[in-house]
Amino acid sequence: MIRVIDIRERTELMSEAVDYFWKNWGEDSNFHFYRDCIEQSCKAGSDLPRFYLAMRDEQIIGSYALLRSELNSRQDLSPWIACLYVEPAERGKQIGALLQEHAVQQTKEIGYSRLYLGTDLTGYYERTNWKHIGFGYQLDNEQTRVYAYEIED
Repeated sequence: MIRVIDIRERTELMSEAVDYFWKNWGEDSNFHFYRDCIEQSCKAGSDLPRFYLAMRDEQIIGSYALLRSELNSRQDLSPWIACLYVEPAERGKQIGALLQEHAVQQTKEIGYSRLYLGTDLTGYYERTNWKHIGFGYQLDNEQTRVYAYEIED
C-alpha cells in the first residue's frame, strides 16, 4: 500500500527527506537551501510550504511539495506544486496521478481554489486536467510552461 505523508508529521524522516528532494531536484551548490527550506517548513505555523513523500513499506518512492511560489516571474500565482517525482521503477503505476490528487486535496483543505505548476513537459499534466495558461521565466531567463488546476468545491 502506498501512503503519502507530510514531513511535518514524520520528522524522524527529515534527513532522508532532505536527501531525497535534493538528490532529485537539487545540484551540488544548493543542498543547504533544500535542507533549510524543508526544516523551516516543519517549524512554521503557516499553511505553506509543505513537503510530502510517497512511501511503500517505509521506502520513499516519490515526492512533491506545495510552495507559495515556484516560478520567480509569476509571483502573482499561488500556491504551486513542485518537486513531483516518482522513482523510475515505480513509473506507469499511477503514482504521479496519486500525488497530484493528494496535492489538490491538500490545497483545497488549506483554502485555495486553484493550484499551479511550471514545467517543460507537454502532454503529461493535460491528462490529469491541468490547463496550460501561459508562460513564465526562471531566474536564468529560461521560459517554462505554466499550468493551473481548478479545484472544485
